[in-house]
Amino acid sequence: MTSPHLSAEAVIADAADLADASGFDAVTLSAVARRLGVRTPSLYSHIRDLAALRDGITALALGELSDVVAVAIAGRSGKLALRGLADAHRTYSTRSPGRWQSLQRRAGPTAVESGAARRLVTLTDAVLLGYGLSAVDRVHATRLIGSTINGFLTLERVGSFDHSTPAPGASWTVALDALDTLLASWPRTSHDEPPQ
Repeated sequence: MTSPHLSAEAVIADAADLADASGFDAVTLSAVARRLGVRTPSLYSHIRDLAALRDGITALALGELSDVVAVAIAGRSGKLALRGLADAHRTYSTRSPGRWQSLQRRAGPTAVESGAARRLVTLTDAVLLGYGLSAVDRVHATRLIGSTINGFLTLERVGSFDHSTPAPGASWTVALDALDTLLASWPRTSHDEPPQ
């Protein structure tokens, strides 16, 4: 018998809170069941398995991050939009560290094909349209921006920048200025093949 207050959304939300409190790797079905005061088998009425639970956290995080990004880039273009996009990621990674970790993994199709994932891609694409990039170049640029943001935030999170000066915030600004310069002078491809 399942608890009447449980739903897939409630289980995923609680698992996301656990991820923020204890790290994404701490999310297990038994740990979530304990937090909810139910037996682990009760969760299977709402969540298929651990992979589905973790993908649920990823989809939730994508939706929340999309909301933050949308506000940060609204009415902006070029360098200001790029800065808004990047700062939104940095703010979200600090505020919701476990949810952020859920985005730093190979997710399953449920998360990858979610409306939240498509929305975040669309928002990123909107920032890059401001630089006049073709569809193929926007794919390359999206990968570059994602690598820069995720790499920087991962290193910052584990304390890799704690032992030297200047402060990470100064390097963050320099990195974003460099990205803006690169995007503004992006080498145009000679053909525009559809992305794969």
